[in-house]
Amino acid sequence: MGSHTMSHLARSYVKFLNQAKASNLGQVRHMSGADHGDGWKLWKKIFFAGAIPVIILSHVNAFGMSDGSEHVPPPFIPYDHLRIRTKGFPWGDGNHSLIHNNHLNALPTGYEHGEGDH
Repeated sequence: MGSHTMSHLARSYVKFLNQAKASNLGQVRHMSGADHGDGWKLWKKIFFAGAIPVIILSHVNAFGMSDGSEHVPPPFIPYDHLRIRTKGFPWGDGNHSLIHNNHLNALPTGYEHGEGDH
């Protein structure tokens, strides 16, 4: 490139910058949240009118309307591929898992509680 071309590019760039500065002096950039100063009030109303009743109704549905059937263990079926103990657990008697629940987790021989111990 010749020196004439480079000086022409430099002058064009300076002219562009001067025009850009002049056109933006009177403009103020509006952010998206500038006009919504009370938006939090809307979300507060939505929370108290919508979310709180949904939470209360969910708790009533989950705990108040249960019939107790979730506490009845499933029937014990001695499948050959389940509850295989080739090596005992390193704690206790070696037959109970670390988070063993006597009511819900069966041992290889069946549940620890009797049928009347619900």
